[in-house]
Amino acid sequence: MISSSLSGPRLEPLSGGPARQLVVILHGYGADGHDLIDLGRAWGTSLPDAAFAAPHAPEPLPFEGFGGRQWFALQERDMREYSLGAEAARPVLDVFLDAELARLGLTDHDLALVGFSQGAMMALHTGLRRKFPPAAIIAYSGLLPAPDQLDTIKTPTPVLMVHGADDDVVLPYHLPAGAEALRGAGITIEAHLLENLGHSIDERAMVLGGRHLNRCFGASN
Repeated sequence: MISSSLSGPRLEPLSGGPARQLVVILHGYGADGHDLIDLGRAWGTSLPDAAFAAPHAPEPLPFEGFGGRQWFALQERDMREYSLGAEAARPVLDVFLDAELARLGLTDHDLALVGFSQGAMMALHTGLRRKFPPAAIIAYSGLLPAPDQLDTIKTPTPVLMVHGADDDVVLPYHLPAGAEALRGAGITIEAHLLENLGHSIDERAMVLGGRHLNRCFGASN
């Protein structure tokens, strides 16, 4: 059953005061929001006024007994499926983002989208198409859906892409391909291919993400 509304773990600002930023973390295929909420705990020390949310994707996996969720179904695992799937899932994510920002009294100016693998596809596809641009986008071990549909996108949102050189799930060539497409569309992109890293997020990747968030939120205030 596909959920029309999203929920998942949240972290309030470490400062104890009202949130001044919102970081939404999107998990990968077969996981759920609990998988990556610890990123918020790690980044919260340098972003004490940030709230973090890690929603569960809207669809259960189609295989009984496996648990976990998916943002969209994966069968062919080709660019057409990624593009159509990300576009189909975008409205429910947009509704969640709008609701979280309203709940906290914030705007897209205060929002960062972070995603891993399939969640990275959603962060890129949705974040680049928000009516009002978010402060930052981070894509870990993912790829850029619909790279041929960037002509009408005009956004100042800086994008960070990080990928493991040993990734055998989402192959590393997707990093330079996505970065080139984004640069061609005039989007500010920072890309890192990390040696001795597979399909995961290590301390180096976390540090790069934390720096990107601090830089972007600092520039937006």
